[in-house]
Amino acid sequence: MALFVTMAVCTWIVAMLAWLLLSKAARSSDAQKFKARLAGSTKRAGGGDNKKGPALIETEDHSTGRVVLRLLHRFDLIERLSILLEQAGLKWKVARIAHACLGLFLGSFCLVWYFSTDSIRGFAVIIAAALACTPVFYIIRKRNARLKKFEELFPDSLEFVARSMRAGHAFSVALEMLQKEFQEPLAGEFRRTFDEHNLGLPLDMALLKLSKRVPSLDVHFFVSAVLLQKRTGGNLAEILDKLAYVIRERFKLRGRIRAVSAHGRMTGIALSAIPAGVAALLFVVNRDYVGFFLSDPAGQMMAGMAIGLQAMGFLIIKKIIAIEV
Repeated sequence: MALFVTMAVCTWIVAMLAWLLLSKAARSSDAQKFKARLAGSTKRAGGGDNKKGPALIETEDHSTGRVVLRLLHRFDLIERLSILLEQAGLKWKVARIAHACLGLFLGSFCLVWYFSTDSIRGFAVIIAAALACTPVFYIIRKRNARLKKFEELFPDSLEFVARSMRAGHAFSVALEMLQKEFQEPLAGEFRRTFDEHNLGLPLDMALLKLSKRVPSLDVHFFVSAVLLQKRTGGNLAEILDKLAYVIRERFKLRGRIRAVSAHGRMTGIALSAIPAGVAALLFVVNRDYVGFFLSDPAGQMMAGMAIGLQAMGFLIIKKIIAIEV
């Protein structure tokens, strides 16, 4: 049974690598250029590096992993993962992420099950599940970092649009100028918004798609202000200046709240780290005493309940100190 599972995993990995090599070799250069343009990659003058931006057209490769895609579609996970990838700015495919998670689960389970002691084998499924979620955690981390950087650049971009409109430029022209004056990810998102509007999409729809790609409260305020001014009229430049001022004041208030709640965060980290530190110390000092929690079924149940309650307490503390502004 062990030999069969190992051979199945190796065969699956070899088949996936062979498919990737053959699919890359089969693509023509013209098709690559066309897809790169639609994907938001434009080559700089002088043969420099490619400058990547958000894609104009995103399509899922349905020729890969049809069984996996059917399972994800049954649980309504394809759209969620696609939105998460788009917000993280990654050009990955949903099927490949599912294959990566499945491969990590099978590989780590086999390693823990066949190359560890009997006391560790009971946790093989938990360890494999934790490692299988690594790609998703990485995507979430990239998404949060990208949104944070976008929010830092957003107030300056609003003031830039306001100054451009006072100088006589149209609102759409000001959006086009943003991609040249600011860094990623803000430049890429507004480049995509301008391209969508320039290709025929109404401005309100392009802005609504921007608010969907960037789930930030500040972006929702910006889109609402622009749409309201478009319907009722008014000085949009002055509105954007006031909105930038409000966003900066929210940043200041958020920093003050983080300073006040620092004691609560340190308390949560300390209360969560002390039991783990004591357990590690006991493993070094008296291994036989702690071995009860790994070898005996009652000890395994007690250890699992302790870890679950510890995680629940940490999440409760984190929820208490998480104050939205």
